[in-house]
Amino acid sequence: MSVVSVINYKGGVGKTTLTANIGAELAARGRKVLLVDLDPQASLTFSFYRPQDFTEEKLTILQWFQGFINQRAEPLHRFVLTPREINAVVQPRGGQVHLLPAHLGLIEVDLDLAAMLGGARFLKQHPRYLPVHRALADALLDQEFAGYDSVLIDCAPNFNMVTRTAIVASDHVIVPARPDYLSTLGIDYLRARLTGLIEEYNSIAPDQINPELIGVVYTMVQWASNGQWLTSQRDSVTNTTEIEIPVFRQSMRDNKTAVTAAGASSLPIVLAPPGNTTIETLRYELQQLTSEFLARTRI
Repeated sequence: MSVVSVINYKGGVGKTTLTANIGAELAARGRKVLLVDLDPQASLTFSFYRPQDFTEEKLTILQWFQGFINQRAEPLHRFVLTPREINAVVQPRGGQVHLLPAHLGLIEVDLDLAAMLGGARFLKQHPRYLPVHRALADALLDQEFAGYDSVLIDCAPNFNMVTRTAIVASDHVIVPARPDYLSTLGIDYLRARLTGLIEEYNSIAPDQINPELIGVVYTMVQWASNGQWLTSQRDSVTNTTEIEIPVFRQSMRDNKTAVTAAGASSLPIVLAPPGNTTIETLRYELQQLTSEFLARTRI
């Protein structure tokens, strides 16, 4: 299986929308997909479950991390859910979507994991450095996960310990970004943090990691009447090109109404019922993005 982390330091860039729709389209094409929500805001979780249906009794990845911290972790597959609405659509096509849901308490988990390594600097000399960083990677080695084609991880907009466990577990990394100055500003810094973690980890680990940054996906694109991106957005994209970070050819246009409606129906846009021309265009863009994702990840 291929494990892909979706991350950007800046929130509100369409990270969850991208993760949910690529996962849904992969499943619609007959693949078995696991979505992992590591963002305490739980937006990916609520893309497939209405808040009133997601009661406190449901187990989340929070409880799994707490078990790991207390050295009594249960197998991770016991926390996997099967969202009803999306699987009713994709299972007749041979696909399946499972979800490891998030919880607001993941914020405290970050602090607890850091404390296990002696504080916020994640000292690599600490004897628990490798077990903590490999927590998620090792859990995904369980044979219960062997049947998945893709694992997509929706990371929090930070580079704290939970996010670091996702990167160590990943084969690929995608960075969604709005084509504006503030959203693109931190992309090069994020690449440096990724490189730093890889070098630090590989300097002491017997098994090396090399998660590949396969590209920036531009989201929430606004189009002018002449069919071109707005000038200010094109200028921001030029900045990304200058620092030589790969960029997906396909972008995703801005349509807040469609995103909101998809969340309310617990069904991503790419699988939602037919809509107006703008929604159909967005659906086409997401399908093309998924095809490019498959090509770049070589699944």
